[in-house]
Amino acid sequence: MTGLVVCVAVLAAASAFGVLHRRRSGRVKVRGRDDGKRLQAAAWGGQLGERATLVQFSSAFCAPCRATRRILGEVAGLVPGVTHVEIDAEAHLDLVRELEILKTPTVLVLDAQGRVVRRATGQPRKADVIAALGEAV
Repeated sequence: MTGLVVCVAVLAAASAFGVLHRRRSGRVKVRGRDDGKRLQAAAWGGQLGERATLVQFSSAFCAPCRATRRILGEVAGLVPGVTHVEIDAEAHLDLVRELEILKTPTVLVLDAQGRVVRRATGQPRKADVIAALGEAV
């Protein structure tokens, strides 16, 4: 009987963790640790967008990265002055450490000066990215 109780408790805890993790993944939010951080275009060899830049950190074997690339490309095409940049996390480890990128995909929303305004870990929703751009402008 004790084994059954332990099994049910473990399954309940794992289910709760899974639901919580799924709800938090992809949310575009402000992190206090990002306050004041800037990302210069020279860091990845590209250019900042006129109004905002969507920076996506990806890796070669990341399945959600492909969907995120499509979503951010669509948003950049819809909103004038917004640029989408994809950075290979493995090729830019110094930047990954500096910006505390812990998983891929991670999306940073930068304003026109390169300041980090919002961050999303996991695959973001299109509406959330568009809403975050309102704060970058």
